[in-house]
Amino acid sequence: MVADDGGAAMSEAWRDLGTPRAGGVLLIGDHASNHVPADIDLGIDPALLGNHIAIDIGVAEVAALLVEDGAVDAAILGGVSRLVVDCNRDEEAPGVLPIASDGHAVPGNALDDAAREARLARFFRPYHDHIAAVIAVQRPAMILSLHSFTPSLASHPDQARPWHVGVLYNADDRLAGPAIAALEAEGLIVGDQQPYSGKLLNATMNRHAEANGIPYVGIEMRQDLVGDAAGHARFAGLLAHMLRKAALKLPA
Repeated sequence: MVADDGGAAMSEAWRDLGTPRAGGVLLIGDHASNHVPADIDLGIDPALLGNHIAIDIGVAEVAALLVEDGAVDAAILGGVSRLVVDCNRDEEAPGVLPIASDGHAVPGNALDDAAREARLARFFRPYHDHIAAVIAVQRPAMILSLHSFTPSLASHPDQARPWHVGVLYNADDRLAGPAIAALEAEGLIVGDQQPYSGKLLNATMNRHAEANGIPYVGIEMRQDLVGDAAGHARFAGLLAHMLRKAALKLPA
């Protein structure tokens, strides 16, 4: 583990912001980076690393602002692109090492069993082991799972995605209702289990929040609204307000 120039703890597989606090708020951003280590060749056009298939645009910046504001005590951000390994999948799922995404082939992920195991051991397991260790030592009162979504999929251009923000959850919906109400009160178009359902895609929260009985909410920000500094600041403010309102709904 090392520290970056801003003092954040980090490893190849993850990066920490802030200081975890028992009873506080922990943010987890599985897809906050588009980094591809130099010794990994995905076989794609490098320009795609700025595309939604490689990174959840805006997540790292909004997370940093939330930590700076104090609305979130700490954030754990994935250290590599979701094309290197998708940490919001179950380890055995085929999509954990995607061979295609939104119509783009990723030939460098056509790995044999030994190479697949090495990739998981290098990135996926250390990331999840770190989250588990933080939660075990400083159990948060709530977890914010932060993602962003593209307003238009190249593979399905006919499917409208009009929501400004989505709220995702699985079996534990304790924070979903308060989050939806708080965001709608800000005038946002809110997708309840949109643009996809947390009952189908919730691996990190299933593992670290639901399995531990920790209230959580998954937030998906629309990427065209969070692609610049003004968008980062706007969503950081909206989510800070949402978190404070949601905290009032938790048992004392």
